[in-house]
Amino acid sequence: MATTVCAACHDRLVVEIDLHDQDLDAPSASSSAAAASAPQTVQDDIQLIACGCHYHWQCLLDAYSITECPSCGASIVSQAPDGGQQVLSNIVNEGGTQQGVDILPLLSEEGYLKAYPEERKCRAFLEFCRQGDVEAVVEMLQGGDDDDSDDEEDDEGEDAMDTDTDAPIDMLRYQDALGDQSSALHAAVAGGSQEVAWLLLLLSSNLDLSQFPPQVLAEAKRLGIARPDDQPAKVDIRSLRDDEGRTPEALAALLGGVWQPWLANRWLAA
Repeated sequence: MATTVCAACHDRLVVEIDLHDQDLDAPSASSSAAAASAPQTVQDDIQLIACGCHYHWQCLLDAYSITECPSCGASIVSQAPDGGQQVLSNIVNEGGTQQGVDILPLLSEEGYLKAYPEERKCRAFLEFCRQGDVEAVVEMLQGGDDDDSDDEEDDEGEDAMDTDTDAPIDMLRYQDALGDQSSALHAAVAGGSQEVAWLLLLLSSNLDLSQFPPQVLAEAKRLGIARPDDQPAKVDIRSLRDDEGRTPEALAALLGGVWQPWLANRWLAA
């Protein structure tokens, strides 16, 4: 793929990156084993196969509009093997060269999150639940790890676990609008994370506290976590359904394994 200039900004198709702070949302961004602290110049070339125009990844995200090339106006959508739509591209970046990559899912996701930026944090929360990263889950619920640091409401120290009236989205009960409408509890079940599941049940379900293992309550106390006083008036997270109509309990029944004791004790039953 010949190096040229970006059709949007007309600069060379390179970008300075800090290898400690790469954009994980970029297509095929890969972690480098090199530990370089200074920014480095690497190629950043997204060529739309349908029309041949080249873009920086961020320039394409900023200019992208549905089905047409932002520069030449040609249609960039083609039919995918499954009968759906695709936007094929050739990519050259720090991860190497890839040919014929469908970037429509990434473009659609970024377009949605650009329109609804408050959901970016919620989707990161779901991913931490899926990974079983308890520390990250707790930090997000307590207002830390906030990428939107210019949001003054988050900077006031409001605890996201205790209220959902000051924020546009209740993170604990958020359902993935870009995916299958999974909730955080669906994500924890899918990832096999019992520790995160207990945390979510404590904060957003009506499961009687006598049903919680003592070690779970002890750890919650250590972390300064307690069930909100207004929880009985809120939706029980166990009742949320994904786009296939499955509750977290139904998903656990499908997966079995570590969830068998949970099913037997009906801890996931709303």
